[in-house]
Amino acid sequence: MSELLQFFKREGIESHTDEELIRKLDIRQSTFNELFRNRADMVRQVTLFDIEEQKREQVKLLANANSPVEEIMMLLQDGIRKMREINPVYISDMQNNYPEAWGLTMDFVNSNNQHVNADILNRGILQGYFRKDINLQLVTKILLEQFFMMINPMVFPPDRYDLAEVFRSIYLYYVRGICTEVGGKQAEQFFSRHNI
Repeated sequence: MSELLQFFKREGIESHTDEELIRKLDIRQSTFNELFRNRADMVRQVTLFDIEEQKREQVKLLANANSPVEEIMMLLQDGIRKMREINPVYISDMQNNYPEAWGLTMDFVNSNNQHVNADILNRGILQGYFRKDINLQLVTKILLEQFFMMINPMVFPPDRYDLAEVFRSIYLYYVRGICTEVGGKQAEQFFSRHNI
């Protein structure tokens, strides 16, 4: 699955026929038919594999954070890095041809980010990094929507805007605004340490 996932993210889903995929994967037609009922099933299975991989990577990533402020910033930075590595054709192929797989992806992004961000923000409030008066549900939704806006090429065309500068402009000021003085200093240190 890993090989298919990387192939799809690099070249898109529709860029090759099943026969070409079988050749690239160096497997037999019979093996391919045993693994996948059809192309939609293949994309669904690859999507489920990708979701599990993302969960594992997220746990590993967050284990390296020193505070809830760093956790939020690391998640956002990782999301941008991953989006830069994906060919936009892959997303377009999923949206237009594989609604079940696209739905699984969007459900994961929405529910996981909502849950993880709410947990981080809650711990940050309790530890004194985030303001006590923030509305957790609203702030987690805003963080998610800002991320979607930032990676949308219609809003911020990559040939006109440096994604790192967009990231800084959106998140440094927003995260600093929901932080206490201690949390705000950590956010600024994160940005300067990572040359963002």
